[in-house]
Amino acid sequence: MKSEGQLKRSLVFFLVPDFTMVAFATALEPLRSANRMLGYEAYRWRLASVDGRPVRASNGVELAVDSSLAEERQKMIGSDRPTMLIVCSGLNVESYSNKTVFAWLREEYHRGVALGGLCTGAHILAAAGLLANKRCAIHWENLPGFAETFPKANVFADLFEIDTNIYTCAGGTAAMDMMFRLIGEDFDENLVNRVCEQMLTDRVRSPSDRQRLPLRARLGVQNSKVLTIIELMEANLSEPLSLVEIAARVGLSRRQIERLFRQEMGRSPARYYLEIRLDRARHLLIQSTMPVVEVAVACGFVSASHFSKCYREVYARSPQQERHDRKQLMAA
Repeated sequence: MKSEGQLKRSLVFFLVPDFTMVAFATALEPLRSANRMLGYEAYRWRLASVDGRPVRASNGVELAVDSSLAEERQKMIGSDRPTMLIVCSGLNVESYSNKTVFAWLREEYHRGVALGGLCTGAHILAAAGLLANKRCAIHWENLPGFAETFPKANVFADLFEIDTNIYTCAGGTAAMDMMFRLIGEDFDENLVNRVCEQMLTDRVRSPSDRQRLPLRARLGVQNSKVLTIIELMEANLSEPLSLVEIAARVGLSRRQIERLFRQEMGRSPARYYLEIRLDRARHLLIQSTMPVVEVAVACGFVSASHFSKCYREVYARSPQQERHDRKQLMAA
């Protein structure tokens, strides 16, 4: 590769145990491809870990790294200081706590280094105190717990968000879209299009594109009224709507709604509403340290005892047992 040409960015990918490989790979590969298209090294990167030892991804693959946290801190004041630092994380991020890492992230940011978070990386940035009043994105599965743990962060179920030198994405292939945006900022759309063609991607998704499949595809439901009702339910989990209120909003009778749900969902609307509230509760139990009673309130239950009864009925275990089993699994 030719050496002439301006270096646009030097990046450090900081790998956290159980990081998501697909997010890491789809963030790195557009940079490699851009270098290839340009014919020179516009992007340079290195991998880092806390102790400089290899880091195991959530799929079991270990990656060797180039430097340790101590070495990266020494480089903060030299010519090797990066222009961008990206935190790569994934599973079990809720239990991650390293004050030295948090301090390092803050120092880098205050020195003008752009920060990024892949998949659940926003959780670590928020724990470091860097996302208060900032727009950010995180994987949809982690969003409920994140929102409860970091209420000052403006989190969205978007593919990625960019806010004052902080780049966060939901993981998966959303990392690729975020990097396409970064390459477009540094160069132009022509280069982005060439990289897309090289990676067999037919378009660049916008930040606001949805993370999850549309309800129609996700649930296999075609009836537009049922889809509208489910959207209302998902938007009102902490303060559930009554069936009378739902009926008034969609212009149907209670009996019509009952019949449609039996046909399309194989259960009553009340049962379906309960299940999605319990699903959110399960994510909060797994991803946060909220007391069970607060989880119950956040998911629209009037008491912890009623919540526990419903939870046990659906999952065959109590909320407390769910949390205990999760802790045991993470400690194994």
